[in-house]
Amino acid sequence: MPTTKSRSTKTKSSSSTRQSRAKDTKAKAKPVSGKPSNTEMTGSNGHSQLEKLFLDSLKDIYWAEKHLTKVLPKMKKKATSDELKEAIEEHLTQTEEHVSRLEQVFNLCGKKPQAKKCEAMEGLTKEGDSIVEETEDGTETRDAGIIMAAQKVEHYEIATYGTLVVFAKTLGMKDAADILIETLKEEKDTDERLTAIAEGNVNMTAEQEAGEESEDEDEEEDTDSEEENEEEKDNEKEK
Repeated sequence: MPTTKSRSTKTKSSSSTRQSRAKDTKAKAKPVSGKPSNTEMTGSNGHSQLEKLFLDSLKDIYWAEKHLTKVLPKMKKKATSDELKEAIEEHLTQTEEHVSRLEQVFNLCGKKPQAKKCEAMEGLTKEGDSIVEETEDGTETRDAGIIMAAQKVEHYEIATYGTLVVFAKTLGMKDAADILIETLKEEKDTDERLTAIAEGNVNMTAEQEAGEESEDEDEEEDTDSEEENEEEKDNEKEK
């Protein structure tokens, strides 16, 4: 039966060819990762605009946190109440941990920790310095000013970390998001604690201090006004 043998040979040959092509296809489809295993970036090409914005924002807040480790000790020194001093001291410890956490996030991105000057944080801390200079040492009014300046900083950090958490989740960086969420919670807790200190005693005492100073200023203004009126009368007489 020569015809049967020929068909059998062709069938075996065809089957062998299909198996060979299937192996080649699997080999070509096998994914190859060029990124370190400890990174989480999942963008289409590793350089999406959102990833760049995320990394740039990390550099920004990294500078801000490191800057605060230098500012907070000075703020504590200028504070009056022990409660406020204790709150600042505890947040300084947290801030140092925040710096460490941001370095972990950089590592998860496969990047070296890098700081970029944060103009917003520099402006906020300079404003805080001005408040301290314009208030009297040892007063609750100064403490109220310090709390206001500190809460402006906290609100900036809360907004920044809240956004970074959303970015990290969008980029599929679950571990990074978890780290940032932990810091975000601490920033919110600090803000609430500062509010409690202000409402507990500081603001009421500061209001009394401000009242006394206002009366003195009013008296000075009245005296100046009387002197000006007398000068005007004298000038009219001379004419």
